[in-house]
Amino acid sequence: MSSGRNYEDLVEEAVDAPVDGWDFSWFEGRATEERPPWGYAGAMAERLAHASAALDIQTGGGEVLASAAVLPPVTVATEGWPPNVARATALLHPRGAVVVASPEDAPLPFADGAFDLVTSRHPVRTHWQEISRVLRPGGTYFSQQVGPASVVEVAEYFLGPQSEDALSFRDPGRARAAAEAAGLEVVDLREARLRMEFHDIGAVVHFLRKVIWIVPDFTVERYEPRLRELHRRIESGGPFVAHSTRFLIEARTPVGQGTG
Repeated sequence: MSSGRNYEDLVEEAVDAPVDGWDFSWFEGRATEERPPWGYAGAMAERLAHASAALDIQTGGGEVLASAAVLPPVTVATEGWPPNVARATALLHPRGAVVVASPEDAPLPFADGAFDLVTSRHPVRTHWQEISRVLRPGGTYFSQQVGPASVVEVAEYFLGPQSEDALSFRDPGRARAAAEAAGLEVVDLREARLRMEFHDIGAVVHFLRKVIWIVPDFTVERYEPRLRELHRRIESGGPFVAHSTRFLIEARTPVGQGTG
């Protein structure tokens, strides 16, 4: 069960690893996460193959969008973090896709009814009114999102018990209500709770550096006592187990409905 490596080496390696983009290959052999049963990337690719104009919101480094074998004639992605904008541009430009630098909370910089497909994997926040506005009548929004109390075991280890508001944040029922309030029809909504295992303290550190909303004020120095204690716990007792939550939502603009 022991990694055979000391705390300092594991943490130094995790701190030195880049955190841009949504490539999680660094975790191979160090952490595992059960995958949702619906296969988002494949299902997204199927929809892209039949679209004429598509928008991928908060594309990260563009990895998921680039994994599709066929992209529509018009393919646009937005991203707010400059290192990811550069990464996504390098990855998607050769495929004929345009990457637009756009802050996460800004209105979408596109005309009403510009797209027949809008996608987003793990958006920080879903701007339902804007999505409804840029979709054509009969257009589809397809998204995999982080669900409520995701990885709460990690958050509570470092921060203590979480409030009910924090635990219910990102509730799929709220997403359905917000989509419907924006004039969309929800045609699919599924949820999954997925097992995660962290096999060394470096994996925990890298995860918290990359997924910054779990422990928003995280630094190695600030949480060193808790990190060292968790290192000892993993070395003696095996992986730290947590659970992520995900939900899939698909919504459509009614045919004949105007945009906005």
